[in-house]
Amino acid sequence: MTINLLFPVLNERLRLEKGITNCMNYLKENVDIPYKLTILDNGSEDETPDIARNLEAKYEEVEYVRIDEKGVGIAFKTGIERTDADIVGYMDIDLSTDLKYLSKTIEMFREDTELQYVNGTRFSKESDTRGRKWYRKITSAGLVFILKKKFKMKASDALCGFTFLRTPLAKELVSECSDDHGWFYTVEFLLRAERKNVKIYDMPVLWVEDYDTTVKVWKTIKNYLRQMKRLKKLFKEEGIL
Repeated sequence: MTINLLFPVLNERLRLEKGITNCMNYLKENVDIPYKLTILDNGSEDETPDIARNLEAKYEEVEYVRIDEKGVGIAFKTGIERTDADIVGYMDIDLSTDLKYLSKTIEMFREDTELQYVNGTRFSKESDTRGRKWYRKITSAGLVFILKKKFKMKASDALCGFTFLRTPLAKELVSECSDDHGWFYTVEFLLRAERKNVKIYDMPVLWVEDYDTTVKVWKTIKNYLRQMKRLKKLFKEEGIL
């Protein structure tokens, strides 16, 4: 079994080297399968490309891919289309989700051949979320509430920043998803996986807020509401709502 970790980044000069270095150190000590780390730079205009190329030169397991379109969605999609690993998934470069769950994820895929999808969650009763600003916690919980109401989402979180699945399913979902390039692409990805009735594990995690986040909350919320309206219409047309 092999695994490909995808790291979508945009103007991450402050966190990129630390995130990749910490991840590499963890993998070397705790993971016993072949792995690759792919930095997916979707339109950075700072020193991110230079830092990424240096990391690619330093580590044999790291590759740098430049995408001239902004958006986590296009980065995630590109990473899946490029991979030939057995397991593929993405993590936020700030490593908000504790790396110990990476080992747990690998072990679960190895032991359970029916498991197709691991979805990290901050909202399970067993999850431990620390340092999260009150307004971000409210907006995230609000998004989950709306997704459950409008789409009957089964998962307890849709945007934890920790998602891994078997590659054949990932490629299948990419072929079915819309062309949204932003964060909502990963939400649609999860919702479509649920509609396939594949085995999905909602994994409680230790998640620590990064106060230097580049996410613009109110702009993101507005986009989510617009994208939910669009996706609901699309699902109705496809007869899978």
